[in-house]
Amino acid sequence: MEKTIAVLPGDGIGPEVTRAAVKVLQTIAMRYGHTFHLKHAAIGGEAVDNYGNPLPQETLEVCDASDAILLGAVGGSKWDQQPSHLRPEKGLLNIRKHFDLFANIRPVKAIPSLLSSSPLKEDVARDVDMVIVRELTSGLYFGEPKRRSDKSAVDTLVYTREEIERVVNQAFEIARTRRGKVTSIDKANVLETSKLWREVVEERKQAYPDIEVEHMLVDSAAMKLITNPRTFDVIVTENMFGDILSDEASVITGSLGMLPSASIRSDGFGMYEPVHGSAPDIAGHNKANPCGAILSAAMMLKHSFGLHSEAMAIEEAVLSVLNDGYCTGDLSAGGKRVVPTETFVTKVIEELEREFVSEHIMYSYV
Repeated sequence: MEKTIAVLPGDGIGPEVTRAAVKVLQTIAMRYGHTFHLKHAAIGGEAVDNYGNPLPQETLEVCDASDAILLGAVGGSKWDQQPSHLRPEKGLLNIRKHFDLFANIRPVKAIPSLLSSSPLKEDVARDVDMVIVRELTSGLYFGEPKRRSDKSAVDTLVYTREEIERVVNQAFEIARTRRGKVTSIDKANVLETSKLWREVVEERKQAYPDIEVEHMLVDSAAMKLITNPRTFDVIVTENMFGDILSDEASVITGSLGMLPSASIRSDGFGMYEPVHGSAPDIAGHNKANPCGAILSAAMMLKHSFGLHSEAMAIEEAVLSVLNDGYCTGDLSAGGKRVVPTETFVTKVIEELEREFVSEHIMYSYV
């Protein structure tokens, strides 16, 4: 397979974790006979500094000519005083909107060897396995009018039926590949948009009679995520609620640095990025957790390229290294062996190489 990948390292630890993911992708390409053409471009604060725009036209052209996007992270205190249109985060919002990446998919799965790193009790965090599907291109972050004066500020929350339908359909389809349950989260006791959201879910579930559906208010969901997270399978919710709840759920794994994400549209094109931020305080110190970025690359192989075996190989390699006791500093609880970012990546690549050799030795005896 031959594919072109737009690589947008971004700010802070973004370049470090993206470099880690690229090394893993290159190993996969070499061992499985694929060709990945990597095209680098600027986004976020780096783009503001060099182009005066958090999402330059040059970057959009690179992405337009690619089959998927691999993103690092954007933002940092360096750009806190910039006007809103020059904030690094604006580049992230704009690229999601430009490519209509309406569904953000965030898997949250507890890893047995990391349970001691979770802030939740081990018996609460154990066996958690959920996917959060967040609507990504509408809602409060994009609604108009949006304005501010010295005495007041306005943000507008808008959803159309079509925008809700497509992300809800995505959640139902994912549930069909898992345990068959969708929890729709809203604030239908207060918000008109949430009342419409709940109506659409009720309508769409008729096409999915095999899926169990429950509705939950966002405040109740926030509580249940830390008291009984195992009850969730697939969560679907609007943009702001999804932003908050997915970050809350991410700590179940022990670190925000563990989690990947995919932002996709209906034709399979997607942008893949770790959930964590730019963490400028540790940038350049070889301390960043690369797992989220590496697992995001695995999601890209699976969702955009259909390379399920290769994606599984990456996931198993990361899990094996963690189970061997290696980790970065954010996961140091429980007597783990803390190693630098580059050492951890090397261990993952070594595991991939071992898996590949073992697999082919096995086939040679069949």
